[in-house]
Amino acid sequence: MSQGPRSGLAAVSSALLAMSRHLEVRDVLKTIVASARELLDAQYAALGVPDDHGGFAQFVVDGVSDAQWKAIGPLPRQHGILAAMLQEAKVERLADVRKDPRFEGWPSAHPDMSDFLGLPIKDGDDVIGALFLANKNCPKPDGGCGFTAEDEELLSILAQHAAIALTNARLYERSRELTIAEERSRLAHELHDAVAQKLFSLRLTAQAAAALVDRDPSRAKGELHQVAVLAAEAADELRAAVVELRPAALDEDGLVATLRTQIQVLDRAHTARVTFDSCGVRALPAAQEEALLRVAQEALHNALRHSGAAHVDVTLARRGGGAVLRVTDDGSGFDPTRTRRAGRHLGLVSMRDRASGVGGALTVESAPGKGTTIEMEVPGG
Repeated sequence: MSQGPRSGLAAVSSALLAMSRHLEVRDVLKTIVASARELLDAQYAALGVPDDHGGFAQFVVDGVSDAQWKAIGPLPRQHGILAAMLQEAKVERLADVRKDPRFEGWPSAHPDMSDFLGLPIKDGDDVIGALFLANKNCPKPDGGCGFTAEDEELLSILAQHAAIALTNARLYERSRELTIAEERSRLAHELHDAVAQKLFSLRLTAQAAAALVDRDPSRAKGELHQVAVLAAEAADELRAAVVELRPAALDEDGLVATLRTQIQVLDRAHTARVTFDSCGVRALPAAQEEALLRVAQEALHNALRHSGAAHVDVTLARRGGGAVLRVTDDGSGFDPTRTRRAGRHLGLVSMRDRASGVGGALTVESAPGKGTTIEMEVPGG
């Protein structure tokens, strides 16, 4: 076998392994596009997942900067060559896409493209996506396409496995959505029970205070103080539930913006000063971003409700290809070993499970009177 086919097969193998490492649809799409562009040495690559309304539910590109992508504008519609790949389900290899009679132009900020290779991604008879590349980095034959029949064959292999990876990712996300729905239902019941009890106690205490105002003002004052305590506890229950039942839109805002927004809300809602700082953090696999967010929420919950801290500092920084989250408070602290022996975990077991579940690690540093630092590191993608 010649050196060329061997290197081609090695590249395909690397691409397939990369796809198999991800379970989130967003991560799978990005990996497919990046692998295809690298495999065929093209300047641009894109993958569109069609919706049922003539547009694309998702559209991922590689080789286009964030600034370029923003300037291009809205996602493309299903027309021209893209529509042909989706509707006719056949490979399109063109020397110059601009000269094809189906070409309908592109926005002014769109990069200029010439030679083109595109094909549908199919799950059985259903077309679930369109994968295409443009501008192969090689000398072009006169009037010919830089992409070869061998390129077409390699991309077809990649597309077949991409269909499997994408289908598996969709099944995983559907399963996770069902789990989240069940968890929301459980939390809603817990919320109802906890807040209902608080409000019931609040009403009885307020009634007792009203009855005592005239005949025993001193006792009425004590009952009114208890009303204030119960009202504060009910408000805390509601705040905690809002964070837990309304997960942040990580796909739209990203981890840094989501954390910053939630911490600003907590800073306004509590007497403790809550700050956030981030440095050089790149986009991480979706599962790792969600785990970091949940651990940050749990650590903040502990610091604000149990430690009596005056200051809570949250930092998120890049470390190698991944990131490290640190939540530090100046509260009362605790002895982690005694807490574990007493069966009171303060959510530490849950946090460790979340960290290990995404290949990360969690460390806890605390001592009575010395505050607490919780650190979680994830490896990245």
